[in-house]
Amino acid sequence: MKENLFAHSKSDILAGLVVFLVALPLCLGIALASGAPLFGGIIAGIVGGIIIGSISGSSLGVSGPAAGLTVIVLTAIQTIGDYQMFLMAVVLGGIFQLILSWIGAGKIAFYFPSSVIKGMLAAIGIIIILKQLPHAFGLDKDYEGDFSFFQADGENTFSEILNAFNYMTGGALLISGLSLAILILWEQKFIKKIKALNLIPPALICVILGIIINIFLPESIKLSEEHLVKLPVSLSITDFFSYFTFPKWEALSNPFIWKTGAVLAVIASLETLLCVEATDKLDPEKRITPANRELFAQGIGNIASGLIGGIPVTQVVVRSTANLNAGAKTKMAAVYHGIFLLICVIFIPTILNKIPYSALAAVLIMVGYKLAKPTLFKEMYGEGFNQFIPFLITIIAIVSTDLLWGIGIGLCVGLIYVLYYNFRSSISFIKDKNNFFIKLKKDVFFYNRADLVKIFSSAKEGDSIIIDGSSAEFIDYDIFQTIEDFVDSAKNKGINVELKEITRRKLNYRKTK
Repeated sequence: MKENLFAHSKSDILAGLVVFLVALPLCLGIALASGAPLFGGIIAGIVGGIIIGSISGSSLGVSGPAAGLTVIVLTAIQTIGDYQMFLMAVVLGGIFQLILSWIGAGKIAFYFPSSVIKGMLAAIGIIIILKQLPHAFGLDKDYEGDFSFFQADGENTFSEILNAFNYMTGGALLISGLSLAILILWEQKFIKKIKALNLIPPALICVILGIIINIFLPESIKLSEEHLVKLPVSLSITDFFSYFTFPKWEALSNPFIWKTGAVLAVIASLETLLCVEATDKLDPEKRITPANRELFAQGIGNIASGLIGGIPVTQVVVRSTANLNAGAKTKMAAVYHGIFLLICVIFIPTILNKIPYSALAAVLIMVGYKLAKPTLFKEMYGEGFNQFIPFLITIIAIVSTDLLWGIGIGLCVGLIYVLYYNFRSSISFIKDKNNFFIKLKKDVFFYNRADLVKIFSSAKEGDSIIIDGSSAEFIDYDIFQTIEDFVDSAKNKGINVELKEITRRKLNYRKTK
């Protein structure tokens, strides 16, 4: 059904404001880590919100610069040695994404098990908490948006937290502590019943309070500029467009530019599709995002970003989750976040530069907690080990490596469990004195042959065996051959064998279905 995009303007505007507060430092941090101009991160955030948000069919997804692309972008920029030539690779990446959307590559999203997707969400929640703890303590050396276990500064996720104890700042602790208290308070039922308070996003209160507290703190614990958001320039309407950077078209003759564009397209598309699947699972209204349309929107967004100086964009779980938790109802929330980013960067950069990282850390810690609630672990454990183990392995893998490696490991574990349980459940066997009953269920493959041979070898003279294939949709040739060989040998051993719907038709079932 077609949504009225402006029917929930109040909720969407407030959600867009919260996402803007979360996205601003991430745009700057990811640009910094990518070796790109900081303004390139701002452009990518604006494009991700306004352009992709307008075209996308995702109701809650929010796009912007992604941490998963930082290594690729940094390596490409250093190899090419010219940011304007790199921008041509971003444009080509967008074009490749358009091609992927036209050939229907969006269906890849449906091949990831729910246990792996839930594990990905929980892992991202845990990483957000772990990565924001140093910022909450007052250690702001690592850039915002770094989700890899091993950091560029030689530290890792856990060593950075230990280092934070040596750099604790009273002002940062005070601001992050009060901010967390406000965020927790706003989750209480008695607060939710007060309509006036529901009109104010708690994240905005945290940011405003953080700015005010830091202004009036004593000099001994007052936060210095290194602990505050740092926009690259003080902009105005007049000079805003002068900071745009345009690609060099002569870069099209460089094969490395085409290769980089293809790599960006594949990785960005995969991250987007994973985010789409994860966000749809969190959506309380259970809306389904058209995946190919999302790839099309991402392609247009990356073309636009590359043409005016922005780094690559994808749909991002952190922003999307913050959007959902802030009460977004339609995709207009993503558009509003882009509009806020554009307006505030132009008109109030000096105010934005007073926002403490510690206040934003508290907001993100709450986002992380909602992704990795203890009840989720309890729920997955209750689903059985075939769901819990891939879920847990995915979490451990993502936290200790990065998103794509972790997803790949989780997917492999999930496939192993599918094979294992199919192996366990494909054949059932009952024995009553001299009577054997063997039932083949659904699909029976070559790896079930060992169990079948073991049963056959236990049969003795005078035994009666019924092999029922009525429930089997497919019988592997090796299984069929094993049964035929046993039937032939059973005649000489005095074993009576009865076959039910064990025919060669089953071998070709998938072709004739």
